[in-house]
Amino acid sequence: MKHLLTASALAMLVCGAAGAETLKLSHQWAEGDVRHQVAQMVADEVKAANVDLEIQIYPNQTLFKAREQYTPLSRGQLDMTIFPLSYAGGQQPAYNLTLMPGLVKNHDHAARLSASPFMADIEEIMAGDDVKTLVHGYLAGGFGSNKGCITKPEDVKGVTIRAAGKSFEEMLAGAGASISSMASSEIYSALQTGVLDATNTSSESFLSYRLYEQLKCYTPAGDTALWFMYQPLLINKTTFEGLSAEQQKALTDASAKAEAWYLEQAKAGDAITTKAFQDAGVEIKEMTQADFDAWRELAKTTSYPSFVAGTPNGQALLDAALAIE
Repeated sequence: MKHLLTASALAMLVCGAAGAETLKLSHQWAEGDVRHQVAQMVADEVKAANVDLEIQIYPNQTLFKAREQYTPLSRGQLDMTIFPLSYAGGQQPAYNLTLMPGLVKNHDHAARLSASPFMADIEEIMAGDDVKTLVHGYLAGGFGSNKGCITKPEDVKGVTIRAAGKSFEEMLAGAGASISSMASSEIYSALQTGVLDATNTSSESFLSYRLYEQLKCYTPAGDTALWFMYQPLLINKTTFEGLSAEQQKALTDASAKAEAWYLEQAKAGDAITTKAFQDAGVEIKEMTQADFDAWRELAKTTSYPSFVAGTPNGQALLDAALAIE
């Protein structure tokens, strides 16, 4: 009888596990990356809530290519992704504002932007594509150069630079730089061979690609930074609405916890990268508020008009973003 009960209990457990709903989450990064860790935290918290909901994570572009995740997400072919929203700027030009020079000064400002009417406008556009935000998050970046430190527009004149994002390319070209476009994985060899004099990319890329081995000066994301990229955790809206109330609560509670952790880790990541450059003997020069203001003035005559011209309701969206102090 004891064996029969044990077998029966085991059968119930198996049936229960089989009955749990599984959501597929895709992203482009390795498992050690902070963005994977955000996704894993949400998955772990949801599983611990015991609401018959599990999240299966597919890292390293194993399910969809890096820039090809938004369309399947919006069609319900993918349940969740953690994704740089500007990658979908081709489908929705408004998303290009989430990688725009001069809109975000530091991580605390980024958090205010995420909770602002501007982001509500972006989320309304996402809702039209059947997409919903679970975790907001920005990651920062800086400049690295072999031709003097880069803190203000004059510093890039005559410099061949790789920029992260079309809007940054437009602004840097406006300052007199020569633009060389390439994937972040190609920056190291381009610096090594002299194809590049400088680069603009995320703190995470500066560190993971060991660019401190090839650069003489590093402008980190400190109290004031120019490069911020919005990289949220998203879910298909219909998928979310199809979950039970308990499952929705578990997911939103987990996401709130992960969002707070994401902000802390974004700040810590900048500091870790700066220390790695210091330890490698690279000169460190921070950007001042005056430097930031000079870049923003340049963006007003380069990147901003280009965005407005190519985006429905572009000026109103830009004004809403700039209004957040």
